[in-house]
Amino acid sequence: MELSIVDLAPIPEGGDATDAFEGTVERAKQAERLGYSRFWVAEHHDFPDSIASTTPEVLIPHVAGKTEDIRVGSGTVLLNHYSPYKVAESFSVLDSLAPERIDLGLGRATGNPTRDLALQTDRSQRRNPNDHAEKIEEVTKHLHDGFSAEHPFSGLELPSADDTKPETWVLGSSPSSAKIAGELGLPYCFAAFIRPGPAVRAFEVYREHFEPSPFGAGPAEPYGMLAVNATCAETDEEAARLRAATDASSRALRRGQVDQLPIRSVEDAIDYLGSVPEPTELPLEPGEWPRAVSGSPETIQEILEELTSQVGVDEVIIQNQIADPEDTLRSHELLAEAVGLESR
Repeated sequence: MELSIVDLAPIPEGGDATDAFEGTVERAKQAERLGYSRFWVAEHHDFPDSIASTTPEVLIPHVAGKTEDIRVGSGTVLLNHYSPYKVAESFSVLDSLAPERIDLGLGRATGNPTRDLALQTDRSQRRNPNDHAEKIEEVTKHLHDGFSAEHPFSGLELPSADDTKPETWVLGSSPSSAKIAGELGLPYCFAAFIRPGPAVRAFEVYREHFEPSPFGAGPAEPYGMLAVNATCAETDEEAARLRAATDASSRALRRGQVDQLPIRSVEDAIDYLGSVPEPTELPLEPGEWPRAVSGSPETIQEILEELTSQVGVDEVIIQNQIADPEDTLRSHELLAEAVGLESR
């Protein structure tokens, strides 16, 4: 099994965005040492007090410059806010700066209406239901010279490395995003930490609709990755305790209690929840996965093997919201140990 990480650049208690990005770099360096395959950074705009990762295209080159060979990418670029050409242009430059190391994860999301409007997304306007697929396809065509000779964009060129392109992924949490990935012939990452229920069906849809990209934008065969919120500690009970911050943050968001965020300590999280979370129990039935899992290395290994077996993939990308940065580093270390990653 391959493991990767998606990082939110959490702002530590008493710290600022600079401290958050220093933490991101520390986690990226550790991930590279431990043998993780990829290190992605998120795009979030609605939590300026707790999450600093708003602009993957800016943070990616910083992380790539501080590491040697781990792949670095976006998890995700919210394409509903941007011009496909500009995204392709930016990531072509990133790929030229770090050839064969850049991943372009494409997704979409809406958030606070005022921030959406500031990002030039007017949610009062009816959206073309095919807009997302069309924008992803346009990005890939810009990157891979996929436009027909008659298309007005066919003469556009991007600054690029001679023989490498960013690896483009579709990210989502529904069968509809899986269908887009399959029809465009791109690798697909399912965000089980957002909406775990449809995971198995989404990968079925992906494979049912997969057609290789006619201009070489993706793999010859379906390739998928599962995004999981996972916490690892020495024991199942300690891992569940550390998972409290994740569970509390998720509950606050579901209840619309944004004023309760950020939750930066296990103790505050347990107070908010009213109790310590229970350890994750196996088996996990399809359609009934929790948004976050936890366990000792032995338990986490079983959990990840079960989840990946159900959806038929061999790579997992880990997200977490562990309160203490040192506990996060330790969790990543134990996860690597659990699945037998080879240190670099």
